[in-house]
Amino acid sequence: MENGISEISRRRVLTGSAQLGAGMALGAYPFSAAPAMPVKRVAPNDRITLGLIGCGGMGSSDMHQLMQNPEIQVAALCDVDDARMVGDIEFVTRESGKKPDIYKDYRKMLERKDIDAIIVGTPDNWHALNLIHAVEAGKDAYCEKPISHDIVEARSMANAVKHYNKVVQVGTWQRSKPEFVSAIEYIRSGKLGKIVTTRAWRTDGSRVGNHKPQPVPAGFDYDMWVGPATFKPYIPEYTHGNWRWFLNFGCGMTGDWGVHMIDIVLLAMSKDTDLPMPTEISSVGGKLAWPDDDRTAPDTQISIMRFKNPDFILQWETGRDHMNKDGSGAEFVSEDGKVLTVWRGGWRVRDAEGNELPKVEATPVNDHWRNWVDCLKSREQPRSNLASMAQTTIVCHLANASVLAGETVRFDKSKMDIVGRAGKHTSSYHREYRKPWKLPIYS
Repeated sequence: MENGISEISRRRVLTGSAQLGAGMALGAYPFSAAPAMPVKRVAPNDRITLGLIGCGGMGSSDMHQLMQNPEIQVAALCDVDDARMVGDIEFVTRESGKKPDIYKDYRKMLERKDIDAIIVGTPDNWHALNLIHAVEAGKDAYCEKPISHDIVEARSMANAVKHYNKVVQVGTWQRSKPEFVSAIEYIRSGKLGKIVTTRAWRTDGSRVGNHKPQPVPAGFDYDMWVGPATFKPYIPEYTHGNWRWFLNFGCGMTGDWGVHMIDIVLLAMSKDTDLPMPTEISSVGGKLAWPDDDRTAPDTQISIMRFKNPDFILQWETGRDHMNKDGSGAEFVSEDGKVLTVWRGGWRVRDAEGNELPKVEATPVNDHWRNWVDCLKSREQPRSNLASMAQTTIVCHLANASVLAGETVRFDKSKMDIVGRAGKHTSSYHREYRKPWKLPIYS
């Protein structure tokens, strides 16, 4: 493969049955499974050894969660910014009693035979290369969302994971939270009736301001941070954290939160983790709240998506005003006007007159990180498996592609591709990598 890494034999510490195929039946999707009991003692040779790529943000948070499991040990950290690693080095050293090995180039870390799996906590522009190179090197992975910067990347990532038969969990942990598990189970049960309209939203109050380039700080390999993206002069306010609002590095609020809230709609409207995909996507938006802000991603966006089999409409909205709603959420409207609304922290069901109806709580599931650890041992697909999350991520990219193209975009799930030319010229569909980086293509 171009720019790939040779297959590295893994330590034989993971056992279990062969991995299930992508998009497995939801009978194995553990909405009703009882939480797994924590293992109290684990022999050193039976521990799962991790490496972290991308310190100081969500990658660090995932590492902290995973290290609560006695089966997990962290051997190595990788980041291009020395300042981002300080806290994680201290944490791992304190928790494990041993200082982790440090890397600036993740490819060197992937050469290690003792590392079983990696956490991808880098910005969106790096996810595809980090993940594909990891599975090529024989590693399983926990990958932060959105999995990719564009549609072509998402397809290649899903095919690479399938090709190398790896267990990859995506950081869309709402799939493991009780309110969302309960809401999805309620919709799938048919209790609300036939769903005709769905909504998902997220308030966007992010404002970057206006800034000028500055010298790159010592200890920060900014060229490596930019990676395959188009090179831009260094501006500190555009990098750690705020990269999300620049389409050169991130995917705006639609990529950042659409993969959470749109994902809940798609799961509820499916029978399993093979999700429905829209046939038509029409989006409008732009920098309407703060037109002079340096951000390049829209601060206001409304997308209307048509689905068939099942037939329903999805409206995605991000912007300033969500009166009488939580800052993020999802909603389902039945043909007779009943409404189910779910948000982080709760859910409710109302009749057509607005009266609250009884609801049924689903059996809790084990947490998102525990689910991945269990699947590393069983070789089953985790709740947010890469194949399923590639579908949700592509839906978000389609919404962005429609905004950027100024046209309705059409999609064919059988080909997992845009139909026609509308949207294909946008960076949300595909972009050329900056040399010498090349995207390995798996199909």
